[in-house]
Amino acid sequence: MITYQGQQDHSVREFMRGGKKQVQLTKLVSQLPGNMRMFNVLTLIPGASIGYHVHENETELLYFLEGNGRVQDDNRFFDVSAGDAMATPSGHGHSVENTGDTDLVILAAIVLD
Repeated sequence: MITYQGQQDHSVREFMRGGKKQVQLTKLVSQLPGNMRMFNVLTLIPGASIGYHVHENETELLYFLEGNGRVQDDNRFFDVSAGDAMATPSGHGHSVENTGDTDLVILAAIVLD
């Protein structure tokens, strides 16, 4: 099933997961398979963040498409840029912050365990 760009749902979340500023979410497809909860592009404006949160019974996969940021992976911090990827399995947590001066654009998928 094809979902054309003009058919994709866009929304904005303020202070996502207790983070800073706003995050634009683009829902890429209208229907997901039963083992997925999310397949989105997330756009964080400069200074925006997604607050630290733990995933239970699911794994979140992130692929950084554009920009620069800093992620928290459990208790460790890492700088990330376009081309980097991250996996957060069940029982683990993460946060993401745009530390650059351009948008941080991320392809995000959540797969249920």
